Amino acid sequence: MEYNAQMKNRMKRIEGQVRGLVRMMEEQKDCRDVVTQMSAVRSALDKTAALIVSTNLERCIREEQEAGESSEELIKEAVNLLVKSR
Repeated sequence: MEYNAQMKNRMKRIEGQVRGLVRMMEEQKDCRDVVTQMSAVRSALDKTAALIVSTNLERCIREEQEAGESSEELIKEAVNLLVKSR
């Protein structure tokens, strides 16, 4: 799979958020603030995983349709992958 600039930029942004979290912990910031930021990181990771799976699924379905094959198993696998990531 080819990971585009949008996907990579999202991961770099998440990386920055995690560094910020560590800094907050080092500065003894309030628990609520730290957990709120953790939730934001988790949400960003979930959205990025969904983007990667959906982009890959779209490409794979197109390839299978061109080859005259059924995409049912591929769709099930993608859904399972998303559920597993939660």
